[in-house]
Amino acid sequence: MRRDLCDGIGIARLLNATLVLPKFEVAAYWNESSGFADVFDVDYFIQQTRSYIEVIRELPKEIASREPFKVDCSKRKGNFDYVEAVLPALLEHHYISITPAMSQRRDRYPLYARAALCQGCYNALRLNKALEAKATELLEAIPKPFLSLHLRFEPDMVAYSQCEYPGLSSTSLKAIEAVRGDRKPWTGGAARVWRNRGKCPLTPKETAFILQALHIPTNTTIYLAAGDGMMEIEGFTSVYTNVYTKSSLLSSKDFVQMHGNTKAALDYYVSINSDAYIATYFGNMDKMVSAMRALKGLFKTLALSRRDYANYTAHGLRGEELATAMWKAHREDFVMGMGTALPDCFCELRL
Repeated sequence: MRRDLCDGIGIARLLNATLVLPKFEVAAYWNESSGFADVFDVDYFIQQTRSYIEVIRELPKEIASREPFKVDCSKRKGNFDYVEAVLPALLEHHYISITPAMSQRRDRYPLYARAALCQGCYNALRLNKALEAKATELLEAIPKPFLSLHLRFEPDMVAYSQCEYPGLSSTSLKAIEAVRGDRKPWTGGAARVWRNRGKCPLTPKETAFILQALHIPTNTTIYLAAGDGMMEIEGFTSVYTNVYTKSSLLSSKDFVQMHGNTKAALDYYVSINSDAYIATYFGNMDKMVSAMRALKGLFKTLALSRRDYANYTAHGLRGEELATAMWKAHREDFVMGMGTALPDCFCELRL
């Protein structure tokens, strides 16, 4: 959501368009609905962006009853250009909705549009006061120093990856099958190639093994930044026992009342302020977190290599030999975050 908001700000500046306060389409993830104001500070967002784009809270009455003309930009590649492909639709229909993807090819756009994207992303988006207070309370409750671990092994994540894992519990297998749909797992040679390309999420047990290989003590305080329904978590907590989660630190009333995206916002806030951050998958959240940590000068940020783990195990490495190989693979990989999310945002660009 945050990435798409950044893109939307940049595109609005590029097209000289008015940005209507975005609506979140969260049903696909959490089967619930919530708005921009449930997560972000609306007044602050409008104030911080007013020098380069116009943002309105609601549609004007004359077009509020109409459905917007939808323009899908998410899968466009090659020479796709927003001015050529999207601006005509905006001029014709006056009201459009887009699936933005500007960050995929930021290098194509003028500096002023990229600057708007960067300013919007890093300076204009902050949590609303109530959520920031809850996030601060959560951060203060975690014993220091601590490592934030973004672990991804939820049923939908595994089903989407199309990977199979031997040895999962019957409960996990049923949960995966319930959300698999038509995304059947790869088999045979195709499955091996897929896994060796690093496409399969690390299990909690594999994650614990790699952390041990990196000489991270098993008594390290770890905040688990993870979604609801994490599978096979015992494979991690049986090794790393000093683990904290949102549900263990917040009151049950607070936790139950929260939307999925507000829970994710708490994980984001804790992760950009943690002493160290480790990602097991390096998806959109991890890219945003690593870049924000770099901006804040917090450089202990690491993405575990699924590709290296898959290839080493495919070649028969086990135990101490595998641990040594994983240590060597990650030895130089504590990164600054630059080059992962919005690298050109670290330059001074004129709006």
